[in-house]
This record gives sequence, structure tokens and C-alpha cells, in this order.
Amino acid sequence: MKRVIAIDGPSGAGKSTIAKLVASELGFSYLDTGALYRAVALNLVKLGLDEKASDNEISSALERITVDFAEGKVFLNGTDVSEEIRSPEAGHYASVFSARGPVRRHLLDIQRNAAMRSDLVAEGRDMTTVVFPGAYRKIYLDASVEERARRRTLELIAKGVKTDPATVRLDIIGRDKRDSGRDIAPLKKATDAFVIDSTGLSIDDVLKKITDIVRKKAEVAGGKPEEGLPAYRRREE
Repeated sequence: MKRVIAIDGPSGAGKSTIAKLVASELGFSYLDTGALYRAVALNLVKLGLDEKASDNEISSALERITVDFAEGKVFLNGTDVSEEIRSPEAGHYASVFSARGPVRRHLLDIQRNAAMRSDLVAEGRDMTTVVFPGAYRKIYLDASVEERARRRTLELIAKGVKTDPATVRLDIIGRDKRDSGRDIAPLKKATDAFVIDSTGLSIDDVLKKITDIVRKKAEVAGGKPEEGLPAYRRREE
């Protein structure tokens, strides 16, 4: 397996945005695992399944689903669904179905195989604890509920989606409860993960904190960048 920078955290903490930037900064590939779950969940709903579906029903449906992540796009049964999976409905059902064993098993090898091909930045809910427990670096990215709700509301408005901030906040609280309370691979901080609270921080601040951690500057004062990793470059605003 190549080097993996694994980033976990709750919904709206900024994992996807930061993971893409970290990958670009270090020359790693990026794996959006949340997008994989959203794609699978979207197809399960289209096939008529909901949270009451049995494991056997889900397993049978998964046999008719192929999902892949390539060049920043998500393909479901060969069709690009990168925009469609960003709907609130897809996000809700991704949280619902990600708690089911058949879904997690279906996607586990897809995620791990990505790390066999190239150095990887992978973000999700259980990257540091289940999918890549031996990751090169582990990050837990967090933010307050209020901050995460604000970000999500602005994101939806920017996409032209009518939304109510109070509803978005309740949805995030509900997702937190489902993600951290599920029996299978719950969201939690890995004991050896670096914790970063992004509340009140700029994207560039968070990016620098993570790239410093990757190069061990957070552990060793005056440490030099590791071989093969470029020096940090402040982004042009």
C-alpha cells in the first residue's frame, strides 16, 4: 500500500475541501469516500429501498450497482453522478445506508484498492479507524455544529437550493447521532490521530496545519520536510 493521509470528521467539517487541497499540495491522489456512499445510497433509493430494507435486500441490490471514483468524478453504473449526489436527499440516505454492513463491505475493497495505485488522501467517517488503520498520517477534522450548519447552508444557497438554516442544523445533528451511534464502523477519533478544530479558521490555516503535521513539523520543532514532499505553498486568495 502507498502512503495514505486519512482524514475523518463529522458532516460539514470541511473534509472534502481540505482533502482535495492537501492532495494537490502534496501531489497525492484524492479519494472522496463520502461520494461513493452517496452514489450507492442514491441508487438503492432509486431501486425502491429505504432504511427499513433488510440486509438481504440491500445485498441483492448491490449486485446490480457498480461505483467508481476517477479524476474527481463519481460514476454510478458508468454514468457521471457527481452533481446529483450532492443533493440533501443523497446526503441523508448516505448516512442511513452507510450504517449497513452490506454497503460498507461492498465499498471497503474499492477504497483500499485505490491506495494500491498511488499515494492517497482519503476522507470520510472511518478512514483512520477501519479502512486505513495503518495510515501514514491520521487527521480528525472537527468544527462546531453552528459552524458546520452555516457552511452547509451557504453551500446549498450557492447551488441555488432553497434551504432553511434551522432545518440544516437539525439535519447535521441527526447525522452526527447516526454516524457516531451506529454499531458498524462508527465515527470516532482514532487514538493516534491529530485533532484539528476548523471553527473560525480559514481554509488556508487548516491546510497549513495539516501539511505541517504530514511533515512532522507539529511533532518536531524545526523539522525538515520529508523526502518527496514539497514545501508548503500559500494559496493565492
